[in-house]
Amino acid sequence: MNSSFGLGDNITSVQWILVRDTLTTAVVKNLVVVLVWLLLSFINGSVVATFFKHQVFYEDPRYILFIHMVINDAVQLTVTIMLFILSYVYYRINVSFCCFFIMLAVFTTRNTPVNLASMAIERYIAVCDPLRHAQVCTVQKTYFLIGLIWLISVVPDITDLFVTLANEPLSFFHESVFCLRQNIFKDPVLAYKRQAFDGLYFSCVFLTLVYTYLRILFAARAHSTEKTSARRARNTILLHGSQLAMCMLSYVSPSVEIILHLIFPGRILEIRFANYLVVYMLPRFLSPIIYGVRDKKFRNHLRKYFVGGCRVGLQKGRGTL
Repeated sequence: MNSSFGLGDNITSVQWILVRDTLTTAVVKNLVVVLVWLLLSFINGSVVATFFKHQVFYEDPRYILFIHMVINDAVQLTVTIMLFILSYVYYRINVSFCCFFIMLAVFTTRNTPVNLASMAIERYIAVCDPLRHAQVCTVQKTYFLIGLIWLISVVPDITDLFVTLANEPLSFFHESVFCLRQNIFKDPVLAYKRQAFDGLYFSCVFLTLVYTYLRILFAARAHSTEKTSARRARNTILLHGSQLAMCMLSYVSPSVEIILHLIFPGRILEIRFANYLVVYMLPRFLSPIIYGVRDKKFRNHLRKYFVGGCRVGLQKGRGTL
């Protein structure tokens, strides 16, 4: 089975060499990936169902931003897993289909840190300026913000497609390639542009998280009565920082992969698979945990959702006996 899958695309000098897994290894790897995806899909589906079943959540800006991130991460994970499996089953796919998958994966990947910054700002306003929170953070403004997040994420990378359309003949989009970003968007200038935007995005998000964390920390010290609320908000922003750090792994993973390949030259397949699990799958566990488990209100409703589902299942089971 062929295996040279990887979504890391910021290092243009990476040489992708065709190596092969044994049939057993390929089946095991794909089975592990699919099982993890099914588990995450079940968790995310439960969280989304809980959100839409209770009006109290979709009238609250922070839960709206949260569920947007959960759905966004679910789409991103599904697309990357599709590319992972396709790299084993077909190896090469049509350029047009590959372009669609790559762009969707890039947009949803870039959405996550911007969404994290938005959630941190919402918590900052709630703690540091509570009297204006209801006026500033409305449902309508939250949906407008989500649209702005998508605009910010799409505009810089959609230019890659326009440049490729201008430089490549139409016949190129009917060819078959191994689905990597650098195999579709070949202009070296685009790689430098992506690096510049990646640095800008993550610097802005990092500074936003640091600023909101420090302001909430100072607010907690100044107002003793709000220490509990401030502590929770501060811990949430710290978790956002952890998510951001994991998001950043996707931009350094090609370099790390090269270093590990030099240290363990005979283990390139294992390195790539471990890299995929850690960089692209593990961070998607954090989003449901931050609100699905830590947030008391959401946790109570999520528990009721599971208990209600179990009761319905038991009643149906007894009805068939």
